[in-house]
This record gives sequence, C-alpha cells and structure tokens, in this order.
Amino acid sequence: MSEFSHLDNNGNVKMVDVSDKMNTLRVARAEGIISMKRETILAIQDDSLPKGNVLTTSKIAGIQAAKKTAELIPMCHQLNLSFVDIEFFFVENHISIRSIVKTKEATGVEMEALAAVSNAALAIYDMCKAVDETMVISGIQLLEKEGGKSEYKSDYRPKVGIITLSDSVSAGKYEDISGPILIKGFVKSGCSVDHQKVLPDGSKELVPLVKDWIANGVELIITSGGTGLGERDLTINILDGIYDSRLPGVEQALHAYGRKKVKTAMLSRLTVGLIKNTIVICLPGSKGAAKDALNVLIPTIFHSFHMIKGEKH
Repeated sequence: MSEFSHLDNNGNVKMVDVSDKMNTLRVARAEGIISMKRETILAIQDDSLPKGNVLTTSKIAGIQAAKKTAELIPMCHQLNLSFVDIEFFFVENHISIRSIVKTKEATGVEMEALAAVSNAALAIYDMCKAVDETMVISGIQLLEKEGGKSEYKSDYRPKVGIITLSDSVSAGKYEDISGPILIKGFVKSGCSVDHQKVLPDGSKELVPLVKDWIANGVELIITSGGTGLGERDLTINILDGIYDSRLPGVEQALHAYGRKKVKTAMLSRLTVGLIKNTIVICLPGSKGAAKDALNVLIPTIFHSFHMIKGEKH
C-alpha cells in the first residue's frame, strides 16, 4: 500500500477522499519574503511606482489565489473559504508577506495560505520589475495550522479494550466485523489494544468484565452491538446503571456524525460515560458505526485523559 495519500496502490495519482472527515474550523498561516533594493521599498511606501498601488494589488492577488487554489493545484479540494487576509511587513531590504486563511470544511487550508503568499509575492514582483531587476522571492513556508486532527495534539495513548456483543457472533454463526475495525483503528493511532472479548447480547458477564478491565488499567473501553430497539439490545440498559457520570458531548458528536451520513442512524442508541477514570463508549454494532466512531473519536478523545488527570483543558 502506498504511504502517500495522493498515490494509489499502483502509484497513480488520486484525490484524497475527505467524505468521512468532520467539518470543523480550520485555519492556516503562511509566510514568504520578497527581497529588493532599498529604493524600491521606499517607492512602494511612497506609492510612487508607475504601475500604481503595489500592496493593494498584491493583497487582492493573494486573496484571489487562495480562492482559486483548487484550480491551480490538481489534487486540492474546492473549499468554501470563510476568511482570507494578507499582511505586509517592511524590513530594510525585503518585504515579509503573511497570509491567514480560514474555512469550516472537512480538510485544511494550508495550500490556500501558501498560494496566497506566493501570488501576492508574484504580484509585487510584477508591479516592481520595471524598476528593480534584483528582486528574489524566497522563504515561502507554512507557519501553523489549526483544526481537524491537529486541533488537540496529544502524545498520550490510552490502553483500549474492545467488547463485541452479538448472539450470532458469539455462537460462531457470523464473523465479528466491527470489533476488528475498532482494534485496527486504535492500534494504527498508537494505542495498545490487549483486551478483546465477544459476548452474547445481554450477557451477565459484561459488567464484571468491564470492572475487571478497569481494575487492570484499561482506560478506554468500547462496546459494539446491542444498542438497537430489539428485545435483546440490552447493552445500554446494563451499562447505564454503573456509570459514575455521562459524557453527553461525546454522545452528541457521535450521533450527529452518524445522522449526517445515514438517516436511520437516528434509530440507534449509544451512550458514553465514566467509570472511575475509564471512559466506556457503547456503539451500534455495524461496520459503518465502527468506522464513524474512529473518525469522531481519534485523536480528540485522547485529550480527555489529560483532563481526567487534571493536566490541562
């Protein structure tokens, strides 16, 4: 499998599919430098160049480039930008150009911020080339980005346990699909998943198992299955009674994400709560619910363990 997101398994270019990503506020800042003669900088400041106001033209060029990035760079996504701005800082022999770009979309705006700086610099070059042949554009770089999976960076990775609740899987009639999806997702994110169990719906072993795992240091327990509307869908009924407190924000995020993709998600129940210092999350048992949960929980849920330990908010 290719290690590059823009290449498929055969080495061909592809656009990254961001359909499953969450729409969040995303911000990127970039910077670039255009070096020039001191006299040229003074002429820009005095607005005395023959082509007109250099910085106003440059700013408009940078904003236009940010909005047109998807047309300039083949694999970029078309995004609805909510804010673009360009600032200029004069130094003795160069102008520093800084951009900020914001969106509420499913992918970041790093390329838009870099395109804004690049085109703003080119516009300055175009406006000044008749009077200064020494200009050099350099140092174009991303300064920072916010939002998405980088919003809450955390090196902490909890010990995870996965419980699948299903009569048919427990009886060996069907293969467990959701459990392995969850295990693979958390392992890929750097977590240790040394605890896994399959139980029949409504199993009397569920509560003792959860308590045993907590006693053995499991910090995040995910159950899959038993959250529907049938007589045997008893997972939530069982675990609701042993929560010390609920985490309604996580519940709402999981539900909202599922409902955006599948209307029938509104019929599924889920619950999230704390038992001592362990977070226990009850998910529907479908493959889609498992994949959706990974997109919602990772990496933001890892930040909660800093909060539990009183380290930061």
